Amino acid sequence: MASPNTDLNPRAARDHGGGLDSAIARFGGARESWMDLSTGINPSPYPVSGLISSDWTALPDHGAFERLSAAARQFWSVPDSAAILPAPGASAVIARIPALATTGRVQITAPTYNEHAAAFAAQGWTVQPNGPAEARVIVNPNNPDGRIWSADDVNAPLTVIDESFCDIRPDTSLIHLTEQPGVIVLKSFGKFWGLAGLRLGFAIGQPELITKLNDLTGPWAVSGPALRIGEQALRDVDWADATRQQLADAAERLDRIVTGKGAKLVGGTTLFRLYDVDDAIAWQAKLASSQIWSRVFPYSRTYLRLGLPPEDGWSRLETAL
Repeated sequence: MASPNTDLNPRAARDHGGGLDSAIARFGGARESWMDLSTGINPSPYPVSGLISSDWTALPDHGAFERLSAAARQFWSVPDSAAILPAPGASAVIARIPALATTGRVQITAPTYNEHAAAFAAQGWTVQPNGPAEARVIVNPNNPDGRIWSADDVNAPLTVIDESFCDIRPDTSLIHLTEQPGVIVLKSFGKFWGLAGLRLGFAIGQPELITKLNDLTGPWAVSGPALRIGEQALRDVDWADATRQQLADAAERLDRIVTGKGAKLVGGTTLFRLYDVDDAIAWQAKLASSQIWSRVFPYSRTYLRLGLPPEDGWSRLETAL
């Protein structure tokens, strides 16, 4: 396996999964004919139902936020001493967290989700891969390699634990550390529940930190539909349990197909898999010729990341490979 250059340059262009418009511009085809496997979004999303007209027409009231927060507290076993802030996506919180403390050094181990480094750099912090720092960011499990972190890794006065993909492995969550001052755990609603367009995320930590974040996000930050759907989904434990098993089975199936074509499994989660291939750009282009979009990384010529295809997309993926 080739060793990638994992230097994290927060001022470089931030690459992400998605971006299907650019894929279409390069490779052609209609949007509805493409299968996007470049993200780690569950292809079998939580079934949305029960919305009422006032969810769309009225400003959300305090009770809706309280009900959503109560459901989140129960689902994630949030400590009683910690506060919960629903937000319009985890990325909205990531952009505001660096303002919680005086600028200094932030330790972010690469490769990982690049928005954290960009957010800290934009507010004057010095981003470094190791060494003593006033802040630290860990993504648990990590994107893209699936690394699991431990409580021993929480060692800075301000520590951000991004658990956007942790709902597939709740046993690895570090949510209990939100009892400690200076620890913020982020949760994303778009990945495990497959509803990225809903734009719902959460910041969890001690009340003084969460109050500051709340002041930065402002009132009515979460839409009425997101409040209702989020509460319903977080209370649906049976769906979550069944989905974890379905995702695990699908990830094993994906590994069999892709490694059977010569790739080597590097890591990932059951929502996305990271493979080492001879030429990631060539693999991406090969898949794109069949209108299947995948993820490559600017720091590695051999890393290819694939999300799970929808149920009707498996044979199409295998044929394309």
